Parts: sequence; structure tokens; C-alpha cells
Amino acid sequence: MARTFFSALSLVLLISSASAYKGSGGSASWQKGECDITRINAQEPSFRVESEGGVSEFWDHNSEDFQCAGVSFHRHIIRTRGLMLPAYHNAPVLAYVLQGRGIFGVVISGCPETFESPQQQPEKEVRGGKFSTDRHQQIEYLKQGDVIAIRAGDAHWTYNNGDEELVIVVVQDNSNNANQLDQNPRSFLLAGNPEIAQQQEQMKRFRGSRGQQHEMGNIFRGLSNEILAEAFDVDEETARKLKSEKDERGPIVIVEKELQVIKPPFRHNGLEETVCSAKIRENINNPSRADIYNPQAGRLSTVNSFTFPLLNYLRLSFAKAVLYRNAIMAPHWLTNAHSIMYITRGESRVQVVNHKGQAVFDGQVRAGQVLVVPQNFAVVKQANEEGCEWVEFQTNANAMINTLSGRTSAMRGLPLDVVANAYQISREEAERIKYSRQETLFFSGSRSSYATQ
Repeated sequence: MARTFFSALSLVLLISSASAYKGSGGSASWQKGECDITRINAQEPSFRVESEGGVSEFWDHNSEDFQCAGVSFHRHIIRTRGLMLPAYHNAPVLAYVLQGRGIFGVVISGCPETFESPQQQPEKEVRGGKFSTDRHQQIEYLKQGDVIAIRAGDAHWTYNNGDEELVIVVVQDNSNNANQLDQNPRSFLLAGNPEIAQQQEQMKRFRGSRGQQHEMGNIFRGLSNEILAEAFDVDEETARKLKSEKDERGPIVIVEKELQVIKPPFRHNGLEETVCSAKIRENINNPSRADIYNPQAGRLSTVNSFTFPLLNYLRLSFAKAVLYRNAIMAPHWLTNAHSIMYITRGESRVQVVNHKGQAVFDGQVRAGQVLVVPQNFAVVKQANEEGCEWVEFQTNANAMINTLSGRTSAMRGLPLDVVANAYQISREEAERIKYSRQETLFFSGSRSSYATQ
């Protein structure tokens, strides 16, 4: 009973705080996107780039669904000892670790080099003076269930030090106010030569996509060897290597021996005081941290600006949902955000309705597919016989949900006579509509309609 009461209270607080947060935590995407949508599709990757150390897959960001949400979606599969080369993007990034473990670093200009090799190691002579073995900025561990927040323009890298593939799904919020370019996703690489890999993969598109693909390139290639040599105080031959002109390994490379970095101790982040010390990772996998829980139907865990303050900068939030066999997530809508839904396990029947009362989507969404649900579009989800799990990237630092049925729903808040007269039904029927469901968000699937189309 305590869990049920807390769940209901949590949902009420989320809904009631929507108006208080209006205008302060939103993404520009839900204001700028073109969302006159009459049909939504469950989408799979349209383009892939093979690398020596893994595969990067990209969904078609030119489709109406993604244009409406103002985002792009990617999936990276990094093999054991694979290193995703340092890069930064023109828009904020929110990533989720589906599988595996590793380490990653985010480099923020002006922040101190917090990790340093032991002082007893001998210093090495270099042109221009001496330096100790190594100093670098903060490194974090990665594991399944982690949510990672990266600001626009912050360089970052990832390494798989585990014994299985490291799989990461990523949303790039191209319509965010932090991006002052157009809505095309761009990756600025600090190393590598992705153009060769892209050319080799031009014939491997999964589906014909429209417009340009995700753009990426080595930023050093546009600079002269002389300028690079001066900037780094090295000889021109060394400077030339920064351009990686003959590097055919792709954006993910294999490290021949274990990556030699100064690894952090296992710890929890403390109080966030500055950007340099802010928490950039939050794990969402533990069922005990669920915000909404129904032991017969499923659970929902969320990460927003209250639990993960860096999301205030990104204007994004995240949710993970688990639906048990045939269970239903109540018909609902997000009041202030688009939702980008990625199925991680199982299959779900999903129905989405626009403002014209049209069913813009009614079908099955299976593991590995992405479905974009625009802001305020009504959506209902029902798991199949095996249950279903998914994650949602949401284009607001504090995405708010309103339900149509259940104990804290919009229907429950209407006077009985309003319901009766609105639908031309008896007060008894109106009573059943209002009060028959005592749950808040997840309903058990006693009346399975999964097979009904």
C-alpha cells in the first residue's frame, strides 16, 4: 500500500508541477519542428558506418517524425578493446548504455586535469620543456543502464574494456537552443578519417533515406601542416599525422594493447557545484529506484533535472519502462516534450493519435526500432505475451505526463455530470469510466487486446 500511495503521489506531483516549470526547461525543438503529421512509422537504421572497432548506425533524421521532434538517433556497437575516437557535436547529446561496460571521458575547456600519473615516475624531455608521464581530465566508468549527458561542443571519447560488445543508443537534440547551426546533425572528430569509411558503406544503406546523412569529419584536415606544427610546437611530420589522411580504421578503432589511462576509483558523485565537477552519468537500471510501480503490470523510472542537474543545460530528460505480459500503459500524453521511444526487449502494440483524432500509428514496435511520439499526441502501449521494455529520450529537462484513465487521470478530475453529458451516457456509466481503474499508470492485462487490430 505504501508503494502504491507513493507512486500515485509522485505522478500527481509531476503533473501539477508542469505549469510551474513552463518555459524554463523546454527544448526549442517542440517549438520549431514541423509536426503536421498524419502518419508515424516505427523506424530502423537507414545508414551505417563500419569501423575496425565496431559499427555506427544512423536513423534517417530527414524523416517527418525526426524533423518534428528536432532530433537525430544513432546506435554505436563498440567491440572489445574498441575506442570511439574523440569528437564533439553541434547539439547536446543524451546516451543510454544498452549492453556492456567501459570507460569514457568528457573534456570541458578550462576545467582542471584532475587525473595525474604518480609523481615518482620520471619526467620525459620534450620540445619546449618537460612533462610528467600524463595528466588528463576526468574519466568515468560505464555500465549497462547508465544515462550519459554531454553538452554541445564538449569533446568526448569511449573505450570498451569489457569482454562483450558495448552498445550505446544516442539522441542528439539538434533543435536545442545550444545549437545555432541548422538542424542537420554534425560530428566534429578530433582524429580519424570517417570519410573513407562512409564511402565504403554507401552501398550498405538499409533503406533509401532522403537528404544528407549524418555529417562528420576530422577538423585538423582543414588546417595547414605549418599552422598545426606551430600550434602544437612539434615538427611538420608529427603535425601531418593529426590529419589521419591515410587512416582507414573508421571512427571506432581497435587498441592493440589495453588502453593506458589513469582510471578513476569506483565512487559516487557528490554535490554538483560547478560544470567541471557536475555529475555526467546516472544509472537507471535498479528496479528499486522506480518512480511508478505496479507489481502486476510494470514500472517506470525517470531521470530529469531534479535528479540529474546537468540535464538543465541539455534541456532533455530520460525514462525507462518495463511492461509485464499483456500489461497496458495508460493512454497518456506528454504536455511539454516530444518522446523518442526505443524498444530494448520484446514487442509492444502502440497506438498514437494526433490533434485531428487520426490514428497516425497503430502497429507493433519490436526490439531495435524507434518510434517518435510528438508533444501532446495521445499514446497507449500494450506489451505482448513476453512483456516489453523500452527507453524514452524526452525533449524537455522535466518532461510531464498526463493520463486519460486511472486514478490520477484527466477523466478522473472531471465532474460526473460533465462526463455523462459529454459522452451522452448515464451517470452509472460515467461512474464506471471514472472509477473502475484504481491504478495510476500501468494496468494489468486481464483483458488482453494485443492480438486485436
